[in-house]
Amino acid sequence: MSDAGGPYLFDVGVIALAHTDAPVRDAALSYVRDAIAGDIDAVVPYPAVYGAHVVLTTHYGYTNADASRLLSNFLDARRIHWHDRLPERTVRAGLDRAGDANVGGWDGYYAQVAIEEGVATLLTVDDDFERFDAFETELILSPEEFETLDEYLRD
Repeated sequence: MSDAGGPYLFDVGVIALAHTDAPVRDAALSYVRDAIAGDIDAVVPYPAVYGAHVVLTTHYGYTNADASRLLSNFLDARRIHWHDRLPERTVRAGLDRAGDANVGGWDGYYAQVAIEEGVATLLTVDDDFERFDAFETELILSPEEFETLDEYLRD
């Protein structure tokens, strides 16, 4: 785990990977298990669950029903802090961050939520978050693990 510590914000890729049978899923699953158990302070924006559904069905080949079931079970975790606010000011601030950092709108949104929630570390498989200074970014996969995942997704 990161030296920065928590709270940790979970990105879409972490949530999706933890719910697969990919050979490198343990990197994500260990964080999800710790969050469910309350061993780490985890923040998960509700839209990340929908994003994980898209990733599971689009990239990992899960059916809509299977992805829905897995993620519905994840939503039962009561020790996770579920970020459920999406006011216009958050959306605008996220878009501003996306434009300033030259990242996608979703990444700007997650960065804004991390800032609003006082997140110390954003867990991700996406190095775009390293463009933000307000929190630490922890890439949960090593370059070798990322290559293994990429090969798995190509097969």
